[in-house]
Amino acid sequence: MDKFIVEASLFNKRLDEVLSISGAYNSRTSAQKALKKGLVLVNGKAETAHYKVKEGDEISYEDLPLEKSQLEAEQIPLDVVYEDEDVLLINKPQGLVVHPGNGHHSGTLANAILGYSKELANPESERPGLVHRIDKDTSGLILSAKNEEAFAFLSAQLKDHTMHREYYALVKGIIYEDDGKIDAPIGRNPREPLKNMVDVEHGKESITYFHVEKRYKISDCTLISCRLLTGRTHQIRVHMDYIGHPVIGDPLYGRDNRKIYKNGQLLHAYRLTFIHPTSKKEVSFSCPLPDYFTSVLDELK
Repeated sequence: MDKFIVEASLFNKRLDEVLSISGAYNSRTSAQKALKKGLVLVNGKAETAHYKVKEGDEISYEDLPLEKSQLEAEQIPLDVVYEDEDVLLINKPQGLVVHPGNGHHSGTLANAILGYSKELANPESERPGLVHRIDKDTSGLILSAKNEEAFAFLSAQLKDHTMHREYYALVKGIIYEDDGKIDAPIGRNPREPLKNMVDVEHGKESITYFHVEKRYKISDCTLISCRLLTGRTHQIRVHMDYIGHPVIGDPLYGRDNRKIYKNGQLLHAYRLTFIHPTSKKEVSFSCPLPDYFTSVLDELK
């Protein structure tokens, strides 16, 4: 079971609301389902959704089991980078939502994958075969497993940090160090549920390495490459904002960072390295920066 401690700002809120705000579940509805299934304990005891939490309560929770979804296959073009009997690797365009939720019930990458192939792990879930995810306005590589054995093998690499994900990001300001490491725990922002934040006391371990690729001093921004050791939601976006260099175009994090680009964060997952489920050998795939990103860089030159 995962655990977290209720902080003062959440005092006297309903338990289902707190479970949603904390990120334990993606909605109050999911939290209520988990409570009914006995997957949540408060100080070691089962409570109802109406329970009003107290500062210092220890909340333990387990993931909801996958339910049969109403996800429909859709014929949406995919940029397939690599495919074999175990894995499907896709270059996701900016603007495409990965899986249904938050008002997106169709037209997602999950719908497209289901329309592309029936050979997928967890084909009846909302996330057929998807080993990980990237944000709607982040472009780049995303991995899907085509059978249950491959899914389990790849998911284990994600958890033990042997799968390496690398990104390019254009950030505000000039970073003078050539290389850096950001080691700062990340948790849900209790005041703004759509955002995460660095939370030293209650956040989960989050580590990002970055390397400066190019400095654009006249435009006051820096192109960096990043490698994630952990994979928290919005990790690069939160960490770069935390050190005062928010990602250019990011609508959630940072201030005055949308003058150069306003259509979402300039963040691209360009390389993915993992151990192949069958060969047990390390493989690495990459995809170039998309046109929308390179056109911004060309203007900066």
